This record gives sequence, structure tokens and C-alpha cells, in this order.
Amino acid sequence: MIGLGDAEWTPTLSYASARMSGIEEKRATMPRITSVATEDIRFPTSLDLDGSDAVNVDPDYSTAYVTIHTDAGEAGQAFVFTGGRGNEIITGAIDSFARLLVGADVDELLADMGAASKRLVHDSQLRWLGPEKGVTQMACGALINALWDIRARREGKPLWLLLSELPVDELVDIIDFTHIKDALSPDAARDILTRGQVGKAERIASLKADGFPAYTTSPGWLGYSDEKLVRLSKQALADGFSMVKLKVGGDIDDDRRRMRLARQAVGSLPLGIDANQRWEVSEAIAWVNRLAEFDPYWIEEPTSTDDILGFARIRAGVTPIKVATGEAVANRIIFKQLLEERGIDVLQLDATRVAGVNENVAILLLAAQFGVPVCPHAGGVGLCEVVQHFSFFDYAAVAGSQDGRMIEYVDHLHEHFAEPVRIVNGRYAAPELPGIGSEMLAASRERWAFPAGPGWQEVGLRAAVTGAEITRDSVA
Repeated sequence: MIGLGDAEWTPTLSYASARMSGIEEKRATMPRITSVATEDIRFPTSLDLDGSDAVNVDPDYSTAYVTIHTDAGEAGQAFVFTGGRGNEIITGAIDSFARLLVGADVDELLADMGAASKRLVHDSQLRWLGPEKGVTQMACGALINALWDIRARREGKPLWLLLSELPVDELVDIIDFTHIKDALSPDAARDILTRGQVGKAERIASLKADGFPAYTTSPGWLGYSDEKLVRLSKQALADGFSMVKLKVGGDIDDDRRRMRLARQAVGSLPLGIDANQRWEVSEAIAWVNRLAEFDPYWIEEPTSTDDILGFARIRAGVTPIKVATGEAVANRIIFKQLLEERGIDVLQLDATRVAGVNENVAILLLAAQFGVPVCPHAGGVGLCEVVQHFSFFDYAAVAGSQDGRMIEYVDHLHEHFAEPVRIVNGRYAAPELPGIGSEMLAASRERWAFPAGPGWQEVGLRAAVTGAEITRDSVA
């Protein structure tokens, strides 16, 4: 835990001016951040190969969990999702950035979330470790999201509704336009959001009544048996999901067999495929074209998400199959390039990969500027609970459309959250509780604290994160 004794916060100019004006006593009553606590929470999902794909073969879904405490008794909670090993690296990074917040005036931070974000992301020394990518960007995102959690709780609104009802100018002010102004200027962002005001109230009412379309990856994990693939695919069709997605990229003959079984199970329902960056560019084009007879709706992450030109080549080489990516894209700047080079047909932002709410709002506006639909990445631990807010906000106040848009859903670990996602007839129901949706139950955090929690004492060395070798044959 990082407390007041660890703080690196210094008063702002406005604070210094306030002191000179003789209102120190009033300032002293304003709430401050007193501590930031991190927790390493991991779940042994490798035991059943939940989440397995051609690259992430044996994940143990984990969260680097953070709680910001204030002296007014408020608490803001957020997390970063990881695959297991290395979760402690994220918690350590969050602790380092937390020193920039402890002691700060909460009201001041929440009143200018754009400045709060830049305070972390653009710290003159810590940014050397990125800049704006990987562990440092995710750590900043966790703290920024925790601040938004406090703000949303104060205003008694779920995040999506809070964002949807913010004034246009404040939404523009939270965005960091550094290195994206050539593609999305503040004026262009303002224009998009101003257009989004028309019909917004009706769209908010529609979201509350009918929710937002979902697709599911639950049937498609690479480690699942053919029987389980078929059974869960049929169930997804019956449940009303908009698409089923399969993991591919391990073996072409296996992929063709599994695609044939899935197509038979779901009929004309769209089927997506996801390679998790498995292939080289030419390999991706050849492999996807060998699966074309099964009519895949999109190919997700065919290669490294840093290979902007490679994505453009793949898109040209597999058309009319769409190309989607986003869960591993480090920041808004890479998204800008993917959009400018026409490397993607579908943008898949992630709730915890980038620098929090602020950067994801920028990414939504970039997508709107280029006319590309957003279908967020979810699954993991708590990603469904948080990322849904961005699609709801996108429909209410940015894109204003659900055409070609859907949120990923995976049926894992929702029971550990204070407000688990609700799927009704294949659609996400609107979140209702104040906050960003990231609060994990205290009992779950205690049980699955790594490595000393009771759950891990029971699992012992059987999970991949504790040293076991997990294969499809071992869980069959």
C-alpha cells in the first residue's frame, strides 16, 4: 500500500494561490487521497484451459487490482487484466505511479480528469519506461479508471451514463490529443460529439430497455474438445448471440475441422475467427483463405498489432473477410495508424490495455472519425463488466448506431463482481450501479489472492501459473 509518507504530490499553482489568499482552512477540509492499495488476484483457469488459444495456451486469468482511498471515506476501484505470470509486475507499476496521486486533492483531480490523466501518463521520468505502452500505460489506466470510479459513484451513475451526459466540451477536455491531432483534432472531436447529442435521450432510453448486442467466444477456446465446441455453439445460437467466435492458428487441419463443426452447429449465424497474432503476414493471408469456404465474418489479430502495414496487406489479401484487432493495441497512436492505413474493418478496444477511460474515449472518437465500427474485446476477469460501458456510451453519444457493432462475451468469473454482467436474449443489459463496474467482491479477492489465498492453497502446483504443464490431453 502506498500512503501519505510515500507521496510525490506537490500543490498546484491554484493551491498555492489559495494559500496566499488566506483560505488555507477551507482547503484543509477538502478530501485528499490518503492511500492506494494494490492486490495480486489470480484464478486457476488453466485447469480447464478456459481462455486457451494458439498463443496463450494455458492462461490463469488474473487482475492487478487497485483501490484508491480518500480521507472522506470514498474508495475507487479498478484493475488490469493479465494472463497470470507477471501480474506482480503490474501491481508494482501501479504502486510507482500511485505516489504521484497520494496526498492530492480529490475534488481537483475529478474536476479536470484530462489533467489528472496527463499527470500520470506524461510524468517526466516514469514515461521513459514506455512511453505510453505496455506495463506503464496499463498501470496509469488502472489509476485513471479508479478515479473515474469515484466520480461515477459521487454522481450516482454507471460510467456509461455519466459519460453520455457530460457536456461536449468536458468530453473534449478529457482527451489527450498528443500525436493524434493530424487525424482527430479537438474541433473534429467536438463536431462528432455535438452530432451525437441529436437523439441521445432516445438512445439512452433504448439502451436501458433493450441493451446492446453481444457475441460469444465461450464455445471457441482452442483447448476445448469437439463435443464441447458443438454443444456450446448450439447453446449460443439458442441464446440469441449475434456471433460465435473460434480460436484458430494451431493447425490448419484442426481449424478446418472445427470450423466445419461450428458452421454445422450454428447454420447461417456469423462465425468469427481469432489467431491472437499467431501468423506472419503472408501466412495469415494463406491460412485465412483456406478457411474462407466456412464464411468467417472476421479474422481477429492475424499478426502483430504493431505491424500497421502488415495489417493493410492482410486486409487486402483476405477481402471480403473483415479484419479486426485492438485488444493488444498499446495506445490511441497505434489505432490512429491502423485506421489511416485502412488496416482494419473492426476496432476492438480493451478496457484495461490503454490509459483508462480518457484514452478509450479518444479511441472511440477516432473510430467514428474514420467510420469504423467498435466491437470491444472482453472476457478475461472483469473485462465484460467494464468494457460494456464504452459500447453503451458509443451508441448513446458518439456513433449513434448499433449496426455492425457487438460486445464480446465470455461466460467466466462474473460471479466475483459486485455487478456481474447480465445477458438477456443475447444482449448486454444496461449496467445500473454507480461506478465503472470493476468492483470485485472482497471474499473473492481474499480467496484468490496470490499466492497465499485459500483457493491457491487448495490448487497448489496443479495450475500453469504455479508450474504445472497443462495440455488439451491432460484436461480431456
